[in-house]
Amino acid sequence: MAQVTIYLADDVEAQARKAAEAQGTTLGRWIAEKVAEKVNNTWSPRVLAAIGSFPDFPDVKELRKGYGKDAPRESLD
Repeated sequence: MAQVTIYLADDVEAQARKAAEAQGTTLGRWIAEKVAEKVNNTWSPRVLAAIGSFPDFPDVKELRKGYGKDAPRESLD
């Protein structure tokens, strides 16, 4: 397992320690889990290579054909 040194602002370090403590783990393990989540949160190369490989797949208009008109949306104002 590799060892890495990082520098955090004091307030960030304090927040990270609190988050780690809330999860019942050490700061180092908490940081390692967050880094792993960030770098592993992507599609695999095989999936990325398959994107667009189905030229006969229907477009959104064809998929929605026959569903009728959408209901009116509520205003956010």
